[in-house]
Formats: sequence, structure tokens, C-alpha cells
Amino acid sequence: MQTIRASVAVIVTVTPNPVLDRTLTVPRIVFDEVMRATSSRLDWGGKGFNVSRALQTLGVESTAMGFVGGATGQMLERGLRDLGIATDFVHIAGETRTNIVVTDVGAEQYVKVNEAGPTVQAQELVAFFDQTRERVRPGNIWVLSGSLPPGVPLDFYAQLIALVQARGAKALLDSSGEPLRLGCAAGPYLVKPNAVEAEEMTGREVNSDAGALGAAEFFLHQGIELVALSLGAGGLLLASKQCAVWARPPHVRARNPVGAGDALLAGIAWALERGLPLEEVARWGVAAGTAAAVREGVSVGTRTEVGALYERVRIDQV
Repeated sequence: MQTIRASVAVIVTVTPNPVLDRTLTVPRIVFDEVMRATSSRLDWGGKGFNVSRALQTLGVESTAMGFVGGATGQMLERGLRDLGIATDFVHIAGETRTNIVVTDVGAEQYVKVNEAGPTVQAQELVAFFDQTRERVRPGNIWVLSGSLPPGVPLDFYAQLIALVQARGAKALLDSSGEPLRLGCAAGPYLVKPNAVEAEEMTGREVNSDAGALGAAEFFLHQGIELVALSLGAGGLLLASKQCAVWARPPHVRARNPVGAGDALLAGIAWALERGLPLEEVARWGVAAGTAAAVREGVSVGTRTEVGALYERVRIDQV
């Protein structure tokens, strides 16, 4: 395994629509019947928070930003702080949402139901951008993840990308739909679509290596420096205008893929922060994502688990 230098940059994760994730495990998912959970767990969720948790296990501190409100928001903020994750939230009048994940032990399937989230008021949005201006510094890495709550404009990520990159930071974007499209037009340093998101953006199928390369070129032509196209068990295509690599994960038994993409992005951010070459960035990203996928609940792998999987990730040059 490559020796890594000490961390020097500051990483900020932005979760506009955070969530309290409640995961219930049942022997079998059955519709129109009462199911009894054999176990349950709470996770302080939202895609950016998952990134912060995964970064922490890799030995990198981050600050989590976003909007929180009500008793659920207080619980989430307290939970993150108890985990040792620094926060800098805008407190809003609405109640932070709760999502439910039901996992089927026998069939290795799951059902996830997401709430829309609270409405963010105009003055709360202004407060967030004020906090961003105070915090952003040259060399920072800003990870922008997830859906937008009601009241937040669809170009929120585009505005945020323009702001942080004008001040010398790098923006890493992981969203979907119109926020992704508008965010890409603002030219983030990196974008991390999955196959479905790439197909929606490009209008072309991403069901082969050639299709994935075509999708990557689509994003690169918009002025984006790096494209991390996540294909689940199929691996990761990490591409720049100069070169591209495939990182193929080892065969594992995935217990809960929810949050694995966030862990993958954390591995990428962790490696970028260290200035590693493209193939190493891809390898660490896939290792972190795979380590999360084999765990129960919305969880992340330990540093030891990620390191062991790193050794098993196969790199193919394009």
C-alpha cells in the first residue's frame, strides 16, 4: 500500500437536505401484511454527512454544513458532534426529515422511503451563503451532495460552485436531475454521476464500457476537470481530458448499498486532498465504497477494511 503524506487541506461537506435515517431489518419484505423488525438503527444521514463519516474513518476531519431544524435537527446535530464531526449549520424553522429503510435479510433487498424535507426560507438561504463566504479558503475541497429541500432554488449548487471556486477552492458535485444539470454548467472540479444520472443527462445508455466513456466525455466537454462515473458492482470510471482509468471492485456480498456511493466520494476526496495520481484516486474511492456496501445499515468501513479492499481493487487503463 502506498505511503500517504499528512493531511493539509480542509474539506467541507454540504448537505442541503439532511435526514435522520431509520433502518429496520425484517426476515422478509411482504406487502399488505404487518412485518416485525428483528433490529433497528438510527444514522445521522444525508449524503454529505455520509461523506464526512467516511472521511473520519480515513483519518481526515471535515466540517458538515447544511440546514437543520426542529427536534430531529437537534438530534442529528448532537449525533454528529458525538461522532466527533464538526458542524456549521444554518438553523431553520422547519423540521428536519426522517427517511425509512427496510432491509430484507433473506433476499438481500431493501425498500427506502425518503421524505421531501422542510421548506427553507429566503433569509435562511441568505444566511447559508453568508456562512460559506466566511468559511471558504483557497485549497479547500467542498463536497456538495444530495437533493434540495423545498424553498432552495434549483441552481443552488451552481451558485455554490461559482462562489467557492472563485475563491480558489475545489467543488465536488454529487446530485441528480436539474440541480445536477445546472451544477455541471457551472464547471465544478469533479462530478460523480451514477449510470442512471448519466443516462438522464446524456440521453444515451450507459450499459457498457464504451457507453460509460461516451458519458464521461459529455461531462468533460462542459469544462469539468474530473468525471467519476459510478457503476456499482461494475466499478468506477474516473476520467479527465488527458486520461481515464477503470477501478474494478472485488466480488463481495453487499448487505446495504445505501451510502456506498457517498463513501466512494469520500475516498476520492481523501485521495485528491493528498494529490495522488488518477489511478490511486479511483482505487481508494472504490475501496471506500465497497467497504461501506458490505456493512449493514447506512454505514462506512474502517480504515483497516478500506485498506484491505484497496489491495484487491483492479485498475484497468483505458
